[in-house]
Amino acid sequence: MAKVPAETPSLCGRFHRASELIGRRWTGAIIFVLLKSRCRFATLRGAIPEITDRMLSERLQELEQEGIVDRTVVPDTPVRVEYSLTKKGRALATAMDAIAEWAEKWIDQGAPVVEPARGRARKRA
Repeated sequence: MAKVPAETPSLCGRFHRASELIGRRWTGAIIFVLLKSRCRFATLRGAIPEITDRMLSERLQELEQEGIVDRTVVPDTPVRVEYSLTKKGRALATAMDAIAEWAEKWIDQGAPVVEPARGRARKRA
């Protein structure tokens, strides 16, 4: 009896693009914080340990270009810039909640974090 070849699983292009976007280093943390409230740059930087100004600025620009983050200039003296999630960004709440729930159950807080680019482990705070 001839075997029917198993169907090769395929990757959905949209899923892959979304996971690459949201899975970039610091992006999930930025979205997580902005889901709680709109923030100024310094507030975001203070809420996300170890992120640099440059990296935060780059990620915010990427998220703004993707329509996930809205940048609002408040014309006070001095001028303020605030970041918030767009409707598209707020739609990530369910996914972020699911990841947070999964992490609470399965991630050991003391386990080292492996940084893929460097291949070195470091302890979590």
